[in-house]
Amino acid sequence: MPATAVQRAPAPTARRQVSPGVVLGVILTVQLMVVIDAVIVNVALPDIARSLGFSATSLSWVVTAYTLTFGGLLLLGARTGDLLGRRRTFIAGIAVFTLASFVAGTSQSGSWLLAARAVQGLGGALAAPSALALLMTLFPEGRERIRALGWFSAVSIGGMAVGLTLGGMLTQWASWRWVFFVNVPIGIALIVAATLVLRETATRNGHFDLLGAAVSTAGITSFVYAFVSAAQNGWGAAVTIGSFVAGIVLLAAYVGVELRATEPITPMRLFTDRTRASSYIARLLLIAGVFGMFFFLTQFLQEVLGYSALVTGLGFVPFALMLFVMSQLSARRLVERFGGKRLMVGGLTVSTVGVLLLTQLSTTSSYLSVLIPTLLFGIGNGLAFVPLTAASLHNVRPGDAGAASGLVNVMQQLGGALGLAVLVSVFGSAGRTGITTLAAQSAFVTSADHAFAAAACFIGVTVVVVALFTPGRAAARAAAEVPQWVRSMQPGEPATPQR
Repeated sequence: MPATAVQRAPAPTARRQVSPGVVLGVILTVQLMVVIDAVIVNVALPDIARSLGFSATSLSWVVTAYTLTFGGLLLLGARTGDLLGRRRTFIAGIAVFTLASFVAGTSQSGSWLLAARAVQGLGGALAAPSALALLMTLFPEGRERIRALGWFSAVSIGGMAVGLTLGGMLTQWASWRWVFFVNVPIGIALIVAATLVLRETATRNGHFDLLGAAVSTAGITSFVYAFVSAAQNGWGAAVTIGSFVAGIVLLAAYVGVELRATEPITPMRLFTDRTRASSYIARLLLIAGVFGMFFFLTQFLQEVLGYSALVTGLGFVPFALMLFVMSQLSARRLVERFGGKRLMVGGLTVSTVGVLLLTQLSTTSSYLSVLIPTLLFGIGNGLAFVPLTAASLHNVRPGDAGAASGLVNVMQQLGGALGLAVLVSVFGSAGRTGITTLAAQSAFVTSADHAFAAAACFIGVTVVVVALFTPGRAAARAAAEVPQWVRSMQPGEPATPQR
């Protein structure tokens, strides 16, 4: 290790041994809070617009202000955890997120709210990669990590459905402000819990790759903004094209900077492992389909079936329950029995079928026509998401843990922005003109069916990527060994390798 990157173990403390389950609970709660906040405001947007005077066009920035800073700063947040300690970065991220949530809830103007949402994204960018990296240090590769990732995956995907349900409840029963205020008591409790139960990881005497951080943040933000602009202004708009060009130039420059940097913010060697590289691409495509599906299903339930915000949110509960059950079954039994690649291919195939069934929706459809496809989607994603997350962390070096974890979240944010932009563009003008008559409803459903077909294509391509580029069970068997760096970071006695 270079002299500028000396690793220092945390100072020993007299803190008593804490159950790994308690620590995992803290990590999962933070992940749930961050994921929920990406979607919880969706059902509150009409009330926010009336209260703060947002126009139909500017209202989308309530969502994208968070997405831009979250996606753009994730790699910097991951690197911060690597150098300064993940527990410290984790707690700082929660504190920033909690304070920004309170400010957002007290907003008296649109600009006030958008600024608070951007700072929320900064807090999430610090907390999210540190949460997954802490999980990696707590659970060794093998059976225990797979089970922990089962919970993490259920929270990551199921949190979107929970966010829609919770957002509907808070908006209808209290006020739109409570979609932000709800984070405050949870955040305070998490700061206290993390201070008590988490142990600091090793810190390093290395340097921040400030140039790499600046260029990567600008490049990712340009791409995210380009996808958002495509959804609002069209793919041919000058701002959309300019943002894409800027993103390509900046990310190309970023690769050059990282290849020459002594301590890069994202080591390019993370992409040399075929398992990890294919999992990053697969996650981006999968989340692209997931975000688009939720967006249009929410519109269908409210605008065509006439459900309230609360009932719409409750309509996603069966999906969340199925996802939870299948992810736990996958983590506890199926990955060990069948191998990760088979579960990913099989599960994502089931998910594709579920989304394809949504292309048959019409103005005369009932909730049953939505329930069956979403249950299939929950089954498929529950089976696939655990091994997909494990593949993203395959054979990661100790100093790269935060960067690898950050890339998982970067792909998730970029996938969501990409999917929503593409599907809204496919959807066409009918979904943006309002639903007031039966003819307009029919036009909406027709356009939404095309969007669901595009979402199915995203997930179908994910199946192909996994099938072609992910090694089979025999090739991945070495991942069951516990790396020495994981054992050295474990609280208590070193773990025994799982096979």
